[in-house]
Amino acid sequence: MHWGAPVYLNFLLLVPIMAVFFIFVRISKRKKIEKFGDAALIERLSGSKSIAKEKARKIIIVIACIFLILALTMPQIGARLTMTKRYGVDIMIAIDTSSSMLAQDIKPNRIEKAKLEISSLIDKLKGDRVGVLTFAGDSFMQCPLTLDYNAAKMFLSIIEPGMMPKPGTAIGGAIRTAIKGFSRKERKHKVLVLFTDGEDHDTNPIDAANEAKKEGIIIYTIGMGTKKGEPIPLTDETGKVSGYKKDTKDGVVMTRLDEDMLQKIALITDGKYYNATLSEFELDKIYDEISGMEKKELSSRLYTQYEDRFQYFLGIAFILLCIEFIIGDRKKK
Repeated sequence: MHWGAPVYLNFLLLVPIMAVFFIFVRISKRKKIEKFGDAALIERLSGSKSIAKEKARKIIIVIACIFLILALTMPQIGARLTMTKRYGVDIMIAIDTSSSMLAQDIKPNRIEKAKLEISSLIDKLKGDRVGVLTFAGDSFMQCPLTLDYNAAKMFLSIIEPGMMPKPGTAIGGAIRTAIKGFSRKERKHKVLVLFTDGEDHDTNPIDAANEAKKEGIIIYTIGMGTKKGEPIPLTDETGKVSGYKKDTKDGVVMTRLDEDMLQKIALITDGKYYNATLSEFELDKIYDEISGMEKKELSSRLYTQYEDRFQYFLGIAFILLCIEFIIGDRKKK
């Protein structure tokens, strides 16, 4: 026998407590009777009440409680082998970790907002494989495609600006790294979601997008930031803003969202561009489109499915309670 909810077996500890309680009540009642005289004589004088039936009812109640508790544990008797298959698409998520992602035109800043949106997107997925890569001046696959969403979110949690050794923003390189992360045997079921401010440093993202299209990859771009621009804050050891990034002429560097570039990348691969919003409606749009895509079989597993038999235990408990009600506690005339 297999138990679906074995934690409820702990409730069986209440059964001896219940039995002791009934015994205690019986002894207490007998002591009260003895105060008025001989207990055996008084019980005989009570006439219509059956002591034997009263004991039988209590025993039946205890047994019925045992079967009720066993029903709660979801007993499973018998099993059959079942094949389950998991269908979905491969989704690669690329996040920009360049210093410009520290700009605070989106609160708390661009990169933290991107991480929150990625986490929310992963929570929405059902059956799809997901991977995470980071990029700045170069790119690195943090988490290869996996069905383990907790692992993907764990890698996401350690992402921070400046973690890539080479500074800059290489969107083209990130797209090419993502291409390598997908299977080259098929030309569909592939999605790349790109979180960046779009400021590329001469890495030919348009050419990379064309390469992605040939591999059947659909790219969704999410723009982090605003067009008006924002200075890039510099922080001290305590995390407080100590100044702003400056160029060689001692002028404050302004980082601006390049929507045109991100729109072109998405358009080439039949994807779409969205600007990051507080409501995160763009995630719903992307998820709805991914859900409507043709799925492929990602995994299959043979597992043992047990047959629930709690209804038998529940039925026995019900019958016992009915018997207890019918018996009563009166003697037959």
